[in-house]
Amino acid sequence: MESENSMTMQQAQEKMKVYEEVFDIVRLLDENSIGKIKKQDVNDNDISMLPCECYSFWNKTHPCDNCISLKAFNEKSQRTKLEFLDSDIYEVISKYVEIDGKPYVMELLKQLDDDTMLDLEGHDKLLSKLTMYTEKLYKDALTGAYNRSYYEDEIKTVNSSAGVAVIDLDDFKLYNDTYGHNAGDIVLATVAKTIRKSIRKNDVFVRYGGDEFVLVMPKIEEETFNKKLEELKNNIHSADIPGYTRLKLSVSIGGVIAKNETVEDAVARADKLMYQAKNEKDMVVTRNGAFDEDSMGVLHERERIKQQILIVDDSEMNRAILTEMLKSEYKILEACNGEECLNMIQQYGTGISIVLLDIVMSKVDGFQVLSVMNRNHWIEDIPVVMISSEDSESYIRRAYEMGVSDYISRPFDAKIVYQRVSNTIKLYAKQRRLITLITDQIYEKEKNNRMMIGILSQIVEFRNGESGLHVQNINILTGMLIERLVQKTDKYNITWAEGVIITTASALHDIGKIGIDEKILNKPGKLTDEEFEIMKTHTVIGASILENLDVYRNEELVKTARDICRWHHERYDGKGYPDGLKGDEIPISAQVVSLADVYDALVSKRVYKKSFTHEQAMKMILNGECGQFNPILLECLVDIQGRIKEEMSYGLDEREQKQRNMSMQTPKMLGNNWEFSGGVSDKPNLWQFGYNEEK
Repeated sequence: MESENSMTMQQAQEKMKVYEEVFDIVRLLDENSIGKIKKQDVNDNDISMLPCECYSFWNKTHPCDNCISLKAFNEKSQRTKLEFLDSDIYEVISKYVEIDGKPYVMELLKQLDDDTMLDLEGHDKLLSKLTMYTEKLYKDALTGAYNRSYYEDEIKTVNSSAGVAVIDLDDFKLYNDTYGHNAGDIVLATVAKTIRKSIRKNDVFVRYGGDEFVLVMPKIEEETFNKKLEELKNNIHSADIPGYTRLKLSVSIGGVIAKNETVEDAVARADKLMYQAKNEKDMVVTRNGAFDEDSMGVLHERERIKQQILIVDDSEMNRAILTEMLKSEYKILEACNGEECLNMIQQYGTGISIVLLDIVMSKVDGFQVLSVMNRNHWIEDIPVVMISSEDSESYIRRAYEMGVSDYISRPFDAKIVYQRVSNTIKLYAKQRRLITLITDQIYEKEKNNRMMIGILSQIVEFRNGESGLHVQNINILTGMLIERLVQKTDKYNITWAEGVIITTASALHDIGKIGIDEKILNKPGKLTDEEFEIMKTHTVIGASILENLDVYRNEELVKTARDICRWHHERYDGKGYPDGLKGDEIPISAQVVSLADVYDALVSKRVYKKSFTHEQAMKMILNGECGQFNPILLECLVDIQGRIKEEMSYGLDEREQKQRNMSMQTPKMLGNNWEFSGGVSDKPNLWQFGYNEEK
């Protein structure tokens, strides 16, 4: 400080003369000149009379927002920046000095032009850096689109002839709430990427808000603009979301052709059209020319498909009144009694968006209709609004207890009826959308779980050296038997979730064979007594492997898999192994897998035996040639043998190809009916179940 930055006024003036040979402007600023202005100076309004004010050079009446001279003064340091003056770029160096013991800043300004000290490399670096700063300032980090600041600073007030669109992602909050904010970010990035791929280089793409985008397409014909928006919508709908393969997106788009108006005004018009599109979702609404408040616009994807309403009332007049109120927006179905209503629900199903149901009717009344709808779980998918002149508290309470969404008393007010019907339909649609999203989320998780289990089981299967589909077959047969068992009896009280776990865990039934010597596993002939005793230990080995999973041993899937591993060779008469369990001492999970395992072993070709036909296998099992099984399970096997034969009748090559193309399905429960289907990962190999295992 003392040597370089401390000097006399004479020394300072000498230095400034040297600097003037290099720099265009050399200034000495004291404390009163930096970042300050006097009130009388403003009143005089004569900047030319203020040569000492540091900001006067920049034609400003106020200090610079990024005043490096002030920073250099306060920090007692040297600072450098680039500053614009009209179209010129200046390099500014501010250096703290002490002159005769008083603090100053020496300010050095150099205009950067073709004659500047910057060489070609330096010029490129400068441009690159300036471009980088602009990108950071005006680009959205997540989507790569321009941000709201760019819209406000650069294009908002521009008068232009262009196609202007507002694009809003449908149900974005549901994605965040259901899958998490990370998934929401992936969705936004995917939408932005899809849009960028579909537009021209000179089009301006802006992330306007959270899930809302603005698109400005200069000098575009109306027809081309409309087609482009349709293309965008379709491309977004078909886009694949990384990590969420079953998730399908949709957007609502409003578009206008701007003619000699600001982008801001065009965006305002397009935004109103976007909200019209949002009433339908996955829609494009456009309008050409001046905005018409009364116009409904043009729906370019399809004409609006009217939703169906079923009106159920034994009074023809009442049906006519309600029809008149609603026919402009909805397709009307009519039923004059409860019996007709139920027949129409069976016929149309969820094609009916809502039922308007009277209470007092001949044959079958409204409460009886509700009872049947509840019994068949129809009311979960089809909302019911009660319409009646019966307005007693007991009637209304009973209706709500039976699941109605709303209750409207006569006489009818047209506006109230329409609004309640509309609100109820929208609410149910949103609920179904949410259920679909949650189901898809569960599917993705279940698919990954099953995939890992499938891979693990195939690692074990691979040691057999045989190509086949044993693991997949066991998975499918187990699911089918569980499904039928639940339908046939409630003795075992198997819930839907437990059925899923048993079906999934079945893939691990022979994991203990990983501990069996390969020479025994792959022996082409019958096993000796000693070899068979060793083979039998795979049940205990498998159970032990799972019991030693310290972190996961108490998980239901692991506990179920452990039971299956240890006891899937037990027999109902107590003559199985390893523990000689009898009857329902054997967990039902192990009983089901045991039966599936024996059937598949019989109908599959092994290194030591030919395959039996379905009929031969069924006869052998039912005659007790393969050991004794639970009589109820045998009945289930007989009940579904047609389905089993069809499923297992593929030739090996065809079955392998089917398996390759098949994703594992999550079991579903439809009403009171169970539906299981499944399989596991690519190219499983048959176990040497060893019909000779049973000796």
